[in-house]
Amino acid sequence: MLKIDNLHVAVGAEDNKSEIIKGLSLEVPAGEVHAIMGPNGSGKSTLSYTAAGRDGYEATRGSITLEGADILDMDPDERAAKGLFLSFQHPMEIPGVQTMHFIRTAMNSQRKARGEDEVSAADFIKLIREKAKLVGLDDAKLKRPFNVGFSGGEKKRMEMLQMAMFEPTFSIMDETDSGLDIDALKMVGDVVNALRGPGRGFLVITHYQRLLEYIKPDRVHVLAGGRIVKSGGANLAAELEKSGYDQFVEAA
Repeated sequence: MLKIDNLHVAVGAEDNKSEIIKGLSLEVPAGEVHAIMGPNGSGKSTLSYTAAGRDGYEATRGSITLEGADILDMDPDERAAKGLFLSFQHPMEIPGVQTMHFIRTAMNSQRKARGEDEVSAADFIKLIREKAKLVGLDDAKLKRPFNVGFSGGEKKRMEMLQMAMFEPTFSIMDETDSGLDIDALKMVGDVVNALRGPGRGFLVITHYQRLLEYIKPDRVHVLAGGRIVKSGGANLAAELEKSGYDQFVEAA
């Protein structure tokens, strides 16, 4: 489903770029959840931003394909319409734009790009109220400006609400567990597990094992020095919790 082949990514000003991703290769088949773990500065967020199409992250070599289509030549909105979703580590605020209006506009923009009918106002309200209960957000939050005045945990719940609403083909979750309490971690697990299926894939980026106690990954990969240095089953996360990353940083 998602295939990354010999990816190199440089970040920084045009005359002072630093290579952060250095020949990363990874494949996540349809229906699977893969986790990427690694120390600070290893390239985890750089990978997610590059996949999503953020400005300033230049893929100098290699490719990223989603269901066989090269997404590196696509604009961010085209990648979203293709079914790629990024859950941000630090979700942004949009003052003056009501949450429900923002999410409905985003949904209908994606549907239009795929040649699908727009969701009606009545159907949208019914759906968003249903999904909001799943992530623990009340109606009052849906009527406020997008993420404005929300706590860190509420912003992460809003990320999960969007994922539940959009039902993307492939989701990249960039340290979604950062700053979450136990109840919120369980909520994230509930949303991911409800969406898991043969037609979807997930890449969960995290420092710690705790989120993976709620989202059982099919594979765990260690990212260090800009490349995957080790892969294994779900038990690899528990091993990393005990041994740390130093051995992989030295090897990288």
